[in-house]
Amino acid sequence: MKALFIGGTGTISSAITRLVSATPEWQLTVLNRGNRNQSLPKNVASLCLDINDETAAKSALAGLDFDVVCDFIAFTPNQVERDFRLFSGHCRQFMYISSASAYQKPLSNYLINEATPLANPFWEYSRNKIECENFLMQKYRQEGFPVTVIRPSHTYDERSVPLGVHGANGSFSVIKRMLEGKEVIIHGDGNSLWTMTHNSDFAKAFVGLMANAHAIGESFNITSDETLTWNQIYSCIAAALNVELKPIYVASSFLAACSDYDFTGSLLGDKACSVVFDNAKLKRAVPGFAATTRFDQGVRRTIEYVLSHPECQKEDPEFDSWCDKVIAAQKAALKAVIS
Repeated sequence: MKALFIGGTGTISSAITRLVSATPEWQLTVLNRGNRNQSLPKNVASLCLDINDETAAKSALAGLDFDVVCDFIAFTPNQVERDFRLFSGHCRQFMYISSASAYQKPLSNYLINEATPLANPFWEYSRNKIECENFLMQKYRQEGFPVTVIRPSHTYDERSVPLGVHGANGSFSVIKRMLEGKEVIIHGDGNSLWTMTHNSDFAKAFVGLMANAHAIGESFNITSDETLTWNQIYSCIAAALNVELKPIYVASSFLAACSDYDFTGSLLGDKACSVVFDNAKLKRAVPGFAATTRFDQGVRRTIEYVLSHPECQKEDPEFDSWCDKVIAAQKAALKAVIS
């Protein structure tokens, strides 16, 4: 069977690429700009081009048909409209990576399954994902376009430690603060519920949905069943670093109001909400699937990798300074109230 991945080297897709390449019945091609293709398995073919150049993509794909096509890097409706033009009639299954952040905010029920309504007034990213889903499902209903929608939540790999509050350069600046004994910001009171999923677990479920007749015209959550508070998440990270966690709790609404970072979307529209995922539908479609990487184990491996690979250690002095200002302001406010 033949598969085409658009992207194929990102946080989610890299693990899927490795797993599919190790599965004898699959022949995999990745279509991307080639920036990370040096890490691809040797038996993976590549088409190096920008998928946003539709003319070039159409030329490169001429005469090619696939059992499965997955676009890991489509974020806006015009991009999935392009995919429909390129792949309608040329694939037996089109898998679209949406986002669990598309589910309604605020939630009417903390337990999320695929029937939970889609609505997110806080985050344009999520609203775009919803529009992409709507377009593809309409094409399925009206024209038989064989779409499967995948909704990941917070998925991580070895290259970046997953956190709630970080700057534009990723999470390493927070890790550096922990290592230096500084206080770190945790949104809210740290007691809201969250789910972290290792990309190797995600890959097992995803591959089980590939060329799966029960997946056509359907949407699926793919997450771990492990539920953690943000306090537990940060405590696991501190333990892996062998440092004392020094948390400063700041309201998510305050963080969103006092920065240029997109905390309105990423916090109020996502991480500030308690969520627990029901993966029963996924497990019916992929019998035997279970996420087996516990967060404290997975994040320890991630931290070991990040600390041994300088290219993963992107410092962010601007974000570090912003953290100091927010922490100082919160302490000053507390002092003013109790003095």
